[in-house]
Amino acid sequence: MGRLLHISASPRDEASESLRIAQVFTDTYRETHPGDEVEHWDLWDGSLPDFAVGAKAKMTVFGGGEPQGAEGAAWAAARRTFERFDAADRLLFSVPMWNASVPYVLKQFVDVVSQPGWIFTVDPATGYGHQLAGRGKRVAVVYTSAVWGPPLGPEFGSDFQSTFFNDWLRWTGLTDISEIRFHPTLTGDYEEARRTADAQASGIAKGF
Repeated sequence: MGRLLHISASPRDEASESLRIAQVFTDTYRETHPGDEVEHWDLWDGSLPDFAVGAKAKMTVFGGGEPQGAEGAAWAAARRTFERFDAADRLLFSVPMWNASVPYVLKQFVDVVSQPGWIFTVDPATGYGHQLAGRGKRVAVVYTSAVWGPPLGPEFGSDFQSTFFNDWLRWTGLTDISEIRFHPTLTGDYEEARRTADAQASGIAKGF
């Protein structure tokens, strides 16, 4: 039995296009993968740990030490977050564009789970090692925006949303990435963009 984990970064509930498109994906996935488990992780639900003390613990680990006390508790909380993420063999992220990039709660998730020995290793000669590579995990990402769109010039903003997040995924070793796009822009055909995104989501979910 497989496991699909939907990690959502929008707090807008029914008003969110990224969540709506992700629902199309998960509905199709449930229909076509009836034996698989599907879980939704709302990053706004308070489950992400604060990482101020965790950042100190990270440097303790880098130095070859074992975090103790408050650092140890923060490190354990980060580890639990990573294990929830790592337990899925199929990952769906719904990511709205905020100020040309991703919502800060998604960056918090990235910073919490991106730890030495879990996500990456570092070698002075060869650079980073990608710890999630070669494990058969697949990723789908729903990218949405309202103003910026691929055909528009820089006066309508820039895409640091998918460029940042896709780069992070590949850095972890997750390279099997499917994108679902919804960028209707201010003057585009909103309903047509919706139909296209829904068809993408459904089509990818069937073979995911």
